[in-house]
Amino acid sequence: MYRIDEIARRTGLLAEGNTAIAVQRAAEPGSAGPSDLAMALSPHYGDALTTSSARAAVLWQGADWRALGLEVALFAPRGRMGLAAITQVFDDTPQPAPGISPLADVAPDAVIGEGVAIGPFTTVAAGARIGAGSRILGHASIGHSAEIGPEALIHPGVRIGARVRIGARAILHPNAVIGADGFSFVTPERGSVEAAKGQGTRGEGGRNDALVRIHSLGSVEIGDDVEIGASACIDAGTIAPTRIGTATKIDNLVQIGHNCQIGSTCLICGHVGLAGSIRVGDRVVLGGKVGVADNLSIGADTLIAGGSLVGANVPPRSVMLGVPAGPRGDVARQFAAIKRLPEALRQLSEVRKRLGL
Repeated sequence: MYRIDEIARRTGLLAEGNTAIAVQRAAEPGSAGPSDLAMALSPHYGDALTTSSARAAVLWQGADWRALGLEVALFAPRGRMGLAAITQVFDDTPQPAPGISPLADVAPDAVIGEGVAIGPFTTVAAGARIGAGSRILGHASIGHSAEIGPEALIHPGVRIGARVRIGARAILHPNAVIGADGFSFVTPERGSVEAAKGQGTRGEGGRNDALVRIHSLGSVEIGDDVEIGASACIDAGTIAPTRIGTATKIDNLVQIGHNCQIGSTCLICGHVGLAGSIRVGDRVVLGGKVGVADNLSIGADTLIAGGSLVGANVPPRSVMLGVPAGPRGDVARQFAAIKRLPEALRQLSEVRKRLGL
């Protein structure tokens, strides 16, 4: 249980009313009970709140908490920031105690920092270094000479490859794979992809009679405060490392190809696919299912809408959408023109009839 005055102190939110009331959990407004903290972050939730039995709520700025039948309220000037603060208070996920499970396999020369927890069936290879206070849950594997910074959280099933460097306070969700070899092959003779790129067709000699593997020697470097979602994959670079910038957040089921260079504080949403050697600037947002062709650059502060396919370089501060992706204004005009097309065709047909064509 948490008293409202304690929650206010920990979150920095303004409280009004009987702040001695204690609450057990955060809840949706319509289902909140007397011991819950209702999360009514905008006027949209006001009606649901009045039908609940909640005594306490987090409200939008300027809300009349007495008129809503509450005994106490916390106010969040920016709703989702308030949500972030409240969820941090109520997150009671059990944390493993420091120590190495007897069922873990840790190489004798691995360097394990103070206060590290290593769960069962985890493998830490030779030469690996784990920073102080990090938590590596069960069934993870850390490759040889890999480095993980302090206070990292590595969830079950994560695979960290050889020589990978991960910064402080990283969070890697279940089954993420960092540092697998890139998808990089070459044909002894000029292959079909090269022929198609050069001529627009497969052309002569465009056969894939053999595929020779290009090994990945560059590994992956990840900055501080990066979060990587479940089953996301970040491939190792061919010679230089693939890089992920500080504070970038990567969603579930994202594929980042070899040699990509991702800036800081980017948001990369689920099912995004980045081919090899792409450069992404700082603070870029890639919506769900965005695909980007190889060897392109996306400028800083760009937003690309979900489902878009990027086939050309994107300048900084762009807003792009569509297939192929284009500037928002251009694409909006194209959509509007397409909606008018049936009527335009009908008019054209009538003109052709009048002219006997």
